[in-house]
Amino acid sequence: MDVTKAVSAYIQRMITEVAGIKVLLLDQDTTPIISTSFTQSSLLSHEVYLTDRVDNPSRDRMRHLNCIALLRPTPQSISALTRELRQPRYKSYWLYFTNVLQKQDIELLAEADEHEVVKEIQEFFADYLPVNTDLFSLNIDTPPARIWADNPAVWDQQGLDQHVQGLVALLLSLKKKPVIRYERMSSLAKKLGEELSYQINNSQSSLFDFRRTENAPLLLILDRRNDPVTPLLTQWTYQAMVHEVLGIKNGRVSLADADGIRAELQEIVLSGDQDPFFSANLFDNFGDLGASIKKYVLEYQSRTASNATIDTVADMKRFVEEYPEFRKLGGNVSKHVALLGELSRRVEKDSLLEVSELEQSLASVESHASDLKAVQVMIESPKIPDDAKIRVAILYALRYQKLPSNQIQKAVQDLLKQGVPESRAALVFVTLNIAGAEQRQDDLFANENFFSRGRSALKGLKGVENVYTQHTPHLVQTVDNLMRGRLRDTSYPFASPNQNATPPNLAERPQDVILFIIGGATYEEARSIALLNAQHQRGAQPGSQQAAVGGIAGTGTRFLLGGSSIHNSRSYLDMLQDAASRFDGRFAKPPANLGTGGPALNLSIGPVQLAVGGRQDGTRHDGSVAGAAANLLDPEYLGEAASGARDLATDIFGRVRRGVEGTIGGLQ
Repeated sequence: MDVTKAVSAYIQRMITEVAGIKVLLLDQDTTPIISTSFTQSSLLSHEVYLTDRVDNPSRDRMRHLNCIALLRPTPQSISALTRELRQPRYKSYWLYFTNVLQKQDIELLAEADEHEVVKEIQEFFADYLPVNTDLFSLNIDTPPARIWADNPAVWDQQGLDQHVQGLVALLLSLKKKPVIRYERMSSLAKKLGEELSYQINNSQSSLFDFRRTENAPLLLILDRRNDPVTPLLTQWTYQAMVHEVLGIKNGRVSLADADGIRAELQEIVLSGDQDPFFSANLFDNFGDLGASIKKYVLEYQSRTASNATIDTVADMKRFVEEYPEFRKLGGNVSKHVALLGELSRRVEKDSLLEVSELEQSLASVESHASDLKAVQVMIESPKIPDDAKIRVAILYALRYQKLPSNQIQKAVQDLLKQGVPESRAALVFVTLNIAGAEQRQDDLFANENFFSRGRSALKGLKGVENVYTQHTPHLVQTVDNLMRGRLRDTSYPFASPNQNATPPNLAERPQDVILFIIGGATYEEARSIALLNAQHQRGAQPGSQQAAVGGIAGTGTRFLLGGSSIHNSRSYLDMLQDAASRFDGRFAKPPANLGTGGPALNLSIGPVQLAVGGRQDGTRHDGSVAGAAANLLDPEYLGEAASGARDLATDIFGRVRRGVEGTIGGLQ
């Protein structure tokens, strides 16, 4: 169930099967797969001399070199490849496709191979992006891609096809033939489950002829609409925080807009597979991260001191042998110091502490009077970014949609008064119409009946260990119900092409569980799945953080999470805005029975304007922290930067602890 190993094994096999110096041709879909799975130095070590795009018409002719092509079998890639074969630039071609190649495509390639340069055609099922060992993405960014057609209950046909193909490739790469279940209220999940079941049991049944296991794997298809809260929250663990604040795209983070940043740090690679420090601190909170980077800096400084003394031939030999690793360590330290410094600056600049505290309160605790006042104050604050104001307004609307005295329309009016664009302010209503209480399957906030409201209020009275990490993704509750045999087939039915087939025993605990979220997963959910894997594989001590996620330890069950994409709050809002701009106008209007709170609003919504290059959040800044990156390899600067970031993080979580202790003391 390790997706990074599955994809890496395909690539390793591909580049070693063809001997000698060679060229690697990719397309727009396979380029990110290679970049996240293999380093440039690894490719060079296997004599891959050049990497290029198959649709690049200006490539040079190199008839003395062999060519490997790794392509997704789309009409565009097949067309580009047939043009290539009619006028070959290379000596011979080995063709690898990331999904099932259709008969008509094989015929097209055969007709184009007039010079008989094709030596081999194979299907390597790597039609997905491995992000972490237990996290994958289909890399379907919306926009520009689409999931919904003209309303959120209907698939866009191209989107459905890509989801089916990606999940078929995933299952084949892992050699899994799963039982499929889906969320009952999601017509998209039902359709996807039925299409996958047909592919597995009928259309591609010969490919799924794997050895039977005692407990069949489970593919559980979920819909982002059932939990619109998780993608909206500010994050405080390393990987999730970087994605939320700066954006991670195909394993890369852009710092290009930071003033004075060195050329090699303008785009940095973040890969747990290639960066041991990042892998070890993937899920560390911001407070612990500062201390870890300080320790990392001290390690580099000690290595610097030892390399400063070269008196003998043995010293010179040791230095030459260790220099590549030492240089790599220095670059990695510089990268993480620059990254943490930029995160620290953005925490202060965007008032993320205040924003996150309110977000977590809205997501986790029922307290309308205080929440309403806090939302109004935040919307009116000039120091809070527009997107943060929109997020808290949406969270308020989602939690209190059913409350007769809610002030949702007033909150939208306040957004407009503060200059928030109409297309963004309308997202409050769009979210309610797409993922509001009437569209969700489960009681997301535990506030839809008297008893659940009582539990929510009691949770607020008890206090929490950390006000910035109160929220637990709804996914965790779903998995917990599954492992306890409480995931009812009336709510999560089985997908089967044979309606008379006997469903598996619900009491049987699956050993392999693949969870897929239509509409995109998040790094917060990925962290929960990683903790679940640790808990179920090794067990967890009572009261530990691992024991708090889910409820059953040591079962040996393995979990894998995937999504259409990996969201941060901005990409999630962009997806909603782009979809609503194609839906009819009622999606941008208040839902029926919303409550009072002001005169009815008639808002319009336009498509998302995609940025070309630059930062994911669309902002530029003075680079006051990152601007000093020209001196990043100065050991003294490294220590100061890490200490500053550590002190800020310590101060943040120290304030949290003091606040919680004060609250508890006041209750005693």
